[in-house]
Amino acid sequence: MIRSSIDIGTNSVLLLVADVTNNGIDVLYEEQHVPRLGKNVDKDRSLHPESQARVIDVLKRFQKTLADDFPDLTEKPIVTATSAVRDASNRDEFLEAVKKELGWKVRILSGDDEAETTYAGAVSVLSSDVIANPVIIDIGGGSTEFATGEGALFKSGVSLNIGSVRFTERYFHSDPPLASEILSARQSIREELHKLDEVYRNGVLIGVAGTVTSIAAIEMGLSDYEPDKLNGYRLTRSIVENFIQEFSEISSEEIEKAYPPFLTGRGEVILAGILILDEFLKMTERDELIISTGGIRHGVLSLMKA
Repeated sequence: MIRSSIDIGTNSVLLLVADVTNNGIDVLYEEQHVPRLGKNVDKDRSLHPESQARVIDVLKRFQKTLADDFPDLTEKPIVTATSAVRDASNRDEFLEAVKKELGWKVRILSGDDEAETTYAGAVSVLSSDVIANPVIIDIGGGSTEFATGEGALFKSGVSLNIGSVRFTERYFHSDPPLASEILSARQSIREELHKLDEVYRNGVLIGVAGTVTSIAAIEMGLSDYEPDKLNGYRLTRSIVENFIQEFSEISSEEIEKAYPPFLTGRGEVILAGILILDEFLKMTERDELIISTGGIRHGVLSLMKA
């Protein structure tokens, strides 16, 4: 059955259309935009009207795409929201706006729900030999989720309030950031990561979401987002460190000019995301992780298949 899902994240909003069967999901179409709903949410605990408007515009674009390109799609998309909406005091205002403008109900995922859904999505697009004993890391804009399991079976997950947007706004006040600002961000990331139980430090590391997929795509020399090529790619820590060095020395505008389309809309926040990844690799004493393009949008469809 053809179904669709939309993931409203802190930084990006993503659409997925897939054929969902008891054997899994077959991706038919993906699209993403970076309207940054969570701008200043860490500080203000509120979704700014302009940020809400940008997301509504993206959702309307998605609605038109679904109507024009998938006319046989009779069910409404499953729409989820994560950290930015979860943390905002005026989240009900945003949910009502989406309902009024598009007729869609948005489900807010808790941190635990987000970890489980991310796990399902991450493993859904990888081969069975890769996912025998995975540890998933999903670096988002407002939070980062960690999840473990065995094959398709989710076992446990946890959400930490470390994210690329949250930590950029909290620690980086210069562009490019000062060395002292980067050091402060790293120290805070390490403090949060050391809260993780031992179970999240063992197993095959699998990275999902825009931070890891973007730098992997750049390193692979891709000119466009190609999930089939990205899935299973092994991103080494030395490459991560090279990107940190480069992005520490140039402005967010220069980053976006150097690496379209992958870092368009991400130039300001990509460094904080990579720092989270680097500190996690250090803590787990790993030299690489495997890329998965699966995420929440895949997970919500995958979990319904049976």
